[in-house]
Amino acid sequence: MIYLEQSPSAMLQPWVRSLWYCRAPAVPHRRERVLPNGCMQVIVSLTRSSLTDCGADGTATSAIPRAIVVGARGRYEVIDTSDLDELVGIAFRAGGFARVFRERADLFFEQSIELDGVWPSAEILERVSAAATPAEKLVILDSLLCERLDPKARRCATVEQALHLFRGKELRIGECARAIGLSERRLSQVFREEVGVGPKMWCRIRRFQFAVTALHQGAEVPWAELALACGYYDQSHFANDFRAFSGIDPSTYSALRSRWHNHVPML
Repeated sequence: MIYLEQSPSAMLQPWVRSLWYCRAPAVPHRRERVLPNGCMQVIVSLTRSSLTDCGADGTATSAIPRAIVVGARGRYEVIDTSDLDELVGIAFRAGGFARVFRERADLFFEQSIELDGVWPSAEILERVSAAATPAEKLVILDSLLCERLDPKARRCATVEQALHLFRGKELRIGECARAIGLSERRLSQVFREEVGVGPKMWCRIRRFQFAVTALHQGAEVPWAELALACGYYDQSHFANDFRAFSGIDPSTYSALRSRWHNHVPML
């Protein structure tokens, strides 16, 4: 297995969290759960003519294009590990995709949509595939996205303020809206269109990701203590939210955790 992740160039920093390359042609299990992290991605297969759409139980349902936009999700999705043969991807910051491609992010919610609808993939496949090394492939992918970016693009001020407030402390949506000077309804609408999920869901996913990170690092603390540390009301709240997002309980996640904290083998 080869996995490489790198930070974007300076021009892409406001929009992109990371660019990544994966080559894993012989994964021992057939399916993996991919946990929601609140971000949108572009994923391109460099070797396969299509990717596999799987149901929540792991059943392959159909073939989907080899180059896709993956919308933000409110629960886990299942992937076929044969699709990991050779991939490149772009993980966007919250609100980044909508501004780079001038598309409403909520229209992609829990969907995998053909990339050609927003960004012709032929040149990406040709130029990235021709590069000799994974690092070179990511440099080319970075440059192609820079070419796509409107130099006048700016991040949404409302979303920036909301993200800043949510990261600072636990706020109710109404409190955040009042601090920004908007109605709760208007804040939710703008946030959903720019980020892909509403602010309440985004805060829940963020809290869930705190717990996933702690479990992946092997945190050996009682669930009740971990729940409070991650911002849950109690252990029951933690367990219910964890299962809603992942389809499994925290103990199962800890037993099955893999190299990537958001990927869980389905055995």
